[in-house]
Amino acid sequence: MNKQLLGGLTAEQFLTDYWQKQPLLIRNAWQDFPELIDLPRLIALAQQDDVESRLIERRDERWLVENGPFRASRFDRLPETDWTVLVQSVNHHVPHIADLLYEFNFLPYTRLDDLMISYAPPGGTVGPHYDSYDVFLLQVGGKKRWQISSDDAGNFIEDAPIRVLRDFSSEQEWILDHGDMLYLPPKYAHYGVALEPGMTYSIGFRAPTEQEIVGKFLEYLQDELRLTGVYGDPERQPTARPGEIDLAFVGKIESMLTQLTWTDADVRKFVGRYFTEPKPHVFYTAPDDALDFDEFAAQAQAQGVYLDLKSLMLYEGEQLFINGEELEAEADAVETLRRLADSRRLPAVQYDDAVLEALYTCYDYGYLHVGKI
Repeated sequence: MNKQLLGGLTAEQFLTDYWQKQPLLIRNAWQDFPELIDLPRLIALAQQDDVESRLIERRDERWLVENGPFRASRFDRLPETDWTVLVQSVNHHVPHIADLLYEFNFLPYTRLDDLMISYAPPGGTVGPHYDSYDVFLLQVGGKKRWQISSDDAGNFIEDAPIRVLRDFSSEQEWILDHGDMLYLPPKYAHYGVALEPGMTYSIGFRAPTEQEIVGKFLEYLQDELRLTGVYGDPERQPTARPGEIDLAFVGKIESMLTQLTWTDADVRKFVGRYFTEPKPHVFYTAPDDALDFDEFAAQAQAQGVYLDLKSLMLYEGEQLFINGEELEAEADAVETLRRLADSRRLPAVQYDDAVLEALYTCYDYGYLHVGKI
């Protein structure tokens, strides 16, 4: 990690003093841009079916929201001010944006979500709001005024198509220039307005609700449980009230539900699958002219391999997970595959067959590629 990314703080200092505690303004946090994403390229991404995008306008005191994919001509009809286009997960499509996202790898990949890019001309804004997750807001080109407040009363405008706070009282205010970055903890209200044409790179973090996690875990258990019993009541007596749900019946159902148990191993496996599962719009493309195993092994050892920009690989103990699935591998391959999960690439060196077989499985599904990005 480039230490300037956190304003000269170490990762430990930042996590101790600021993470989920208080905002941090970092001047000149990042200048290492191999290239700048311009508006035409952002619009091109917003036209793709596999990219989530939105267009937000403020017109006649009303908020208007459209969801992509868009036609290029849609942007020809926009005014000179008061609109914002937002494109999610640009890290899935642009390598140097992915590299920037993974500069934040002092936090685990289970928490790191995506890098969204928004472009706005002067006056462009998405209104005062707050997020339920941590976010870093990096200014790229132009200037933007940010006002923030610790008030998270949640008084949102009821009929607005986006979550905009009805009342917002600023406690702090800054103007961010190119390369400046603002960190905000969850539920810290913020209001950004573009003063000059420019972009905001938003590095967001996963914060699923308890309801979502528990619901997904129950779905996981539904797939994993294999109960063999069948309801029975040989002791049944005649009833004069056939419409009644009797307590004995309820008791039998309750006893069935007590079989709904899980182990620590179940939870670990669920976490690996759930936190690597791709979003619904993400898909992977297998190689058109796939190498056979021997060809792949030769090229992988000569050129190295790297994970697809959309792939996420995690590990827990001896278990390996990639894109919502468990990756089977022999024990002596696990350590090398852990390095792939951490660094997202492996160098051009000799690998044993156990490693190459696991890598080939990933390659065959389009989860991994040979060579350099």
